[in-house]
Amino acid sequence: MSDNERSAAGPDPAWLAAWRHDINTVTQTLVADFENRFGYPPGRNDVDEPGPAELDAARQLAEHSAAAEPLVRFYRHIGEVVLADVGNAYFIHPAAHVVDDLASSGPIRLGPRDRGVVFASDGGGIHFAIATSGAVHRSAAASRDSDFHLVADGLQDFLDRLRRAVVRFVETGRPGDL
Repeated sequence: MSDNERSAAGPDPAWLAAWRHDINTVTQTLVADFENRFGYPPGRNDVDEPGPAELDAARQLAEHSAAAEPLVRFYRHIGEVVLADVGNAYFIHPAAHVVDDLASSGPIRLGPRDRGVVFASDGGGIHFAIATSGAVHRSAAASRDSDFHLVADGLQDFLDRLRRAVVRFVETGRPGDL
């Protein structure tokens, strides 16, 4: 499988397990010295495995035509990502949140021919959406109605960039660019 095919297919279970472990290990380092470094106690900073409710929500998400397969696969192995103290914060919402958002607001338009699902945000209200094609887009403003711009060719690329942002923040106090 080529890198482009792998990116379109999304991360496999072993890659996701290693990614979760990497993020949780790095955030443990962040939390251990956080208050001394920043002057206030840390919030929640971790990646959860899915429980039964999250797995049920992932099954519901799989039934929606706007849900990209890599996102569904992600939710079969990851419950939620909360990085409250990394930069301005990063969140990958639980599958139930994504399903509820689709039910109340529907898919989001990503350009003239594609649509997608909002699945993540940062602490400033910027949204991240994954297109049905698997590409990940970032909103230009804190609104679902904002223009969205491509930030990653696929979910695995996006997750890898998030990992690098977390590592950079722990090492330098500045997040990477997402």
